[in-house]
Amino acid sequence: MYNAIQAYVRFIYKFNRTVGIFAMYLVLVLMGILLFSSISKGVGSSQMWVIEMAQFTMAAYYLLGGGYSMQMDAHVRMDVFYGNWSSRRQAITDAFTVLCLLTYLGMLLFGALSSTAYAIEYGQKNYSSWAPPLAPIKIIMTTGISLMLLQVLATFAQNVADAIGKPFDVEQHPEETSV
Repeated sequence: MYNAIQAYVRFIYKFNRTVGIFAMYLVLVLMGILLFSSISKGVGSSQMWVIEMAQFTMAAYYLLGGGYSMQMDAHVRMDVFYGNWSSRRQAITDAFTVLCLLTYLGMLLFGALSSTAYAIEYGQKNYSSWAPPLAPIKIIMTTGISLMLLQVLATFAQNVADAIGKPFDVEQHPEETSV
């Protein structure tokens, strides 16, 4: 069972790392969209789709990058006492807080699935002059939440393994060691 959980953790870490690196490049896409917006306004040909497309791109960026951000431990945290605790106590605390996050993400995923199903079934469009279909961004939203949920489960397994003194051998930062 330990090996199966370790294989799951390794797979999720690698998969979220790949998706997260892809998501990082969405910032360049966003910059291109906003640059196009500035140029088109400057020549008097403002496009109505630009701002909404920038919003959709930004949403895809942070939703698809959430699991990778968690894996890199890049989320904001309060470190008043945490840094002075033993690694075992940190792992126990992390396991508890991850359970809280798991509950939140479960409810968020339930809502995302419902909203995505509605958008697909009824061809939901945004209420704007451009009126783009909302199904693509809602599918991305649901995918990002699902990836974050899978990463949370992997992190929970890793925290429990650390707490019982049998940590997983998961290479978290390969780009730092591959030189």
